[in-house]
Amino acid sequence: MTYAITQTCCNDATCVAVCPVNCIHPTPEERAFGSTEMLHIDPRACIDCGACADACPVDAIFPVDSLSAGQREYADINAAYYEGGEPLPVGDEVDGPNFHVWGEPAFERSLPSDFGPLRVAVVGTGPAGMYAAQDLLLHTAAEVTLIDRLPVAGGLVRYGVAPDHPATKKVGDTFARFHSHPRVRMHLGIEVGRDVTAEELSAHHDAVIYAVGASTDKRLGVPGEELPGCLSATAFVAWYNAHPEAVAQGVDLSAERVVVVGNGNVALDVARILVADPEALAATDIAAHALDALRASRVREVVVLGRRGPEDAAYTRSELLALKHVPGVELVVDDHDPRTPAAIDAAGAGDRAAVLKGLARVRTAAAAPTDGGRRIVLRFHSEVVEIRGEGDGVHSVRVTDGGGDGDGGGTVDLRAGLLLRAIGYRGLPVPGLPFDEASGTVPHDGGRVAGLPGGYVVGWIKRGPSGGIGANRTCAAETVGTLLADAVAGELPAPKGDAKAFRRLARQRNRRVVDARGLAAIDRAERDRGRRDGRPRVKLATVEELVATARSGRLLRLTR
Repeated sequence: MTYAITQTCCNDATCVAVCPVNCIHPTPEERAFGSTEMLHIDPRACIDCGACADACPVDAIFPVDSLSAGQREYADINAAYYEGGEPLPVGDEVDGPNFHVWGEPAFERSLPSDFGPLRVAVVGTGPAGMYAAQDLLLHTAAEVTLIDRLPVAGGLVRYGVAPDHPATKKVGDTFARFHSHPRVRMHLGIEVGRDVTAEELSAHHDAVIYAVGASTDKRLGVPGEELPGCLSATAFVAWYNAHPEAVAQGVDLSAERVVVVGNGNVALDVARILVADPEALAATDIAAHALDALRASRVREVVVLGRRGPEDAAYTRSELLALKHVPGVELVVDDHDPRTPAAIDAAGAGDRAAVLKGLARVRTAAAAPTDGGRRIVLRFHSEVVEIRGEGDGVHSVRVTDGGGDGDGGGTVDLRAGLLLRAIGYRGLPVPGLPFDEASGTVPHDGGRVAGLPGGYVVGWIKRGPSGGIGANRTCAAETVGTLLADAVAGELPAPKGDAKAFRRLARQRNRRVVDARGLAAIDRAERDRGRRDGRPRVKLATVEELVATARSGRLLRLTR
């Protein structure tokens, strides 16, 4: 029996490090690493030890024999990755179970024996920031100050992962063990530029790593985009994940059709949540207000628009496969443009478009179906021309309806009451740091901020909004490596204040700062609320609730 990596693979390569026979590829040392949608286990070389499954932070690895009906395709996907490779050694050539060549050992970091502890601030507690903190804590004697503008940690894991992907959220448990690390000090609810400046952070730390992500979205630039009912997928995801800044934004789900613009994983996430069975979502950590709205929702069809064809879609093959297995939801393809069925029919077995073979092909009508069924329509080669409506919201979306003959074709108005744009994220400037407006990133060299000694970046603010959770591990390793090289070379400016001085400064600027004990109180309270409702947790959804819970839990512990 062999193991297979499945849909929730995070690509952080923890499994690669523990495999005793080097049968998981691509490895971080290989050129293909980061360019494949997931990692793959070679079924010819796997020895069924289960080390990879034990180490996987997102529960993505299972024995092939135990795969569910919706996961069985992943056994073939893993095996197909190795087809056409070198033949297996035979006879006297076999001296063990390892059929893959090991590279020469490399020791990329060599710190002097008298290298003293650094004091490093990490701004942002999402995956990028926590991978950087983890690297520092595991491989150096550094003291780490964790800072986040929200009064709770988690970032993208807490507020960006879809609630029906609980396995992906488990990577948060890996990061959470560092929240109470003896060399960690936590200051949640502190915003750089509002409560403290970049200069003040630098004055109290040897180095500062900014992991602030890409928090805004790109615009369509079409008439009607300012109408109520035209939202970014960023805002919608925040709404159903109980982000404190999104609670006040109600989402109108009274129309039978929603149009989602974009062809990435986020577009598929929001489409799936819109038509998923609310009672299935009730077993997740979805926001209570979102669950109530989805239970009352009239949405029956979601049309996902892609500007390019199915062969060029940005979503991963694994996410598209998962979309085919949503209970009670039909996945169909709009064949209004002849290029779409042609690309699907011509797709090879390993091509992304091949996943669409066998799906029903339809022509999207102006009005949504009223037969009571729920479906997701993938409409390729289609762009939004105009969003139509009145002051009360969106009424219809005018989209291109070309025939693939190069003349642009005509247009069609799709009746819809909500449009969600999922066409990409964009970083925002950090006060005190340089910023490239064109790319929405901070200029850097290997993570080192240009013109700011002791300043570093990691994650999407460093490389742009590309790559999933696991990509941040390699990104953080590069940044931390650059930081340590600068420290060894004596190029870090000496801090003027110590950790206690920074703690006093932070609390003077913001009396509602949440520390590790307060965060633990929030976690306990949310899990307790979840147990009462039969859910993993019920999130506190406002800054006031989070801060009050952190304070009450902390005071309770102090009085015991």
